[in-house]
Amino acid sequence: MTDSVKPELHPQRLPNLPPEIAPLRARQFRIPKTFSALRHRNFQFYVAGQLLSTMGTWMQIIAQGWLVYQLSQSEFILGIVGFASAIPALLITPWGGVVVDTFPRRKLMVITQTGAMMLALILAALTFSGLVQVWHVIVLSVLLGVVNAFDGPARQAFVVDMVGREDLPNAIAINSMTFNSARVVGPAVGGFLLATVGADWCFLLNGISFLAVIASLLAMRVPPFQPRDGQIAPLQQLRSGVAYAVRSNEVAALLLLALNLSLFGITYNTVLPAFIDQILGQGPAAFGAINMASGIGAVTTAVLIARYGDRGKRGLWLSRLTIAYPLILLMFALNTSYILALLLSILLGIGFMGQFTLINTLLQTHIDDHMRGRVMSLYTLTFFGMTPFGNLAIGALSETWGMDRTLALSACLAFGFAVMILYRMRCVRGLA
Repeated sequence: MTDSVKPELHPQRLPNLPPEIAPLRARQFRIPKTFSALRHRNFQFYVAGQLLSTMGTWMQIIAQGWLVYQLSQSEFILGIVGFASAIPALLITPWGGVVVDTFPRRKLMVITQTGAMMLALILAALTFSGLVQVWHVIVLSVLLGVVNAFDGPARQAFVVDMVGREDLPNAIAINSMTFNSARVVGPAVGGFLLATVGADWCFLLNGISFLAVIASLLAMRVPPFQPRDGQIAPLQQLRSGVAYAVRSNEVAALLLLALNLSLFGITYNTVLPAFIDQILGQGPAAFGAINMASGIGAVTTAVLIARYGDRGKRGLWLSRLTIAYPLILLMFALNTSYILALLLSILLGIGFMGQFTLINTLLQTHIDDHMRGRVMSLYTLTFFGMTPFGNLAIGALSETWGMDRTLALSACLAFGFAVMILYRMRCVRGLA
């Protein structure tokens, strides 16, 4: 019985799970081990809603990047938009973690998803009317960053509320799989719509897609939320979360690896529309195809982690991917062939998703539940909050120094810092 899980055979392994998140007890229902977290009714709703909503999000990412480049013809402006969308995370996300640890997470996510839906619909209205300007996109990106500063930590911490600790690693892998399955379909559909009917329809469909995740959240039955530190002052809660992360060598190392990836490893996406246009000589369909290729690699990796991620050696695989990823990015930066770019994008998707999922899984399985929101807010801060500085730098340098050399420099910095972190904090290799 290594390849499948019968939910009814394992009630003794989950003695403390409330009925709201206990596994399903269907008589003849067999769930493959790869998808064992889908035993939970709440998680089934969540995955279905996230799949549709994330497809819409990727459509908007594709359309927004291309729209901004067409309006500005500037790599630097692309960097500005990336900076604007993530800078609120730098200021607000740590406090968002405090809110996540003291406020019902499902209610918070309903609020944040509703806010993101309204922002997408406003952008759609501006584009349909022909009034959209770059500063509109920047302002809406800032507001979306504020929403995400609360939504990110809530989304990360809410997973354990749906599935419990036993299925947490598998749920994280499935969540990554869902995100990147949408990353395969969303850019392809977004690129097609962008080339045929325009960016406005991409924004509208993204706004409508948020209804799926909002409905899934409202359909869930979750246990009552009971914060442990609700009587402690917010500033003291924030300090205790930072101190907890600093004291743990494992948590500190994982956060530093996430920071390295966000600053130097993934910022190439900011100038990708210009790279495809100027270096590869392709259009919006190729932009969607390259994002889709990266998504294929990411989905493949997420499936493998979901299936085999419980066999230990997560830290060893994370170390290997952390070293390999910048070398692949360096080859991508120096390449001028569209076909080779597609192949390298698959490898970039594998490297990114492996690091993203393994860091997330190792963090969530090595922290205490009452600190989960605050630690995951620090993770969100390092992974997304510092990205604006990388986005701004890569946009400015690409415009003045050249995209190929800028991306090559970014890859070299990612490699150098990865080696340094893994050498100084050797505990990472031994994490299971």
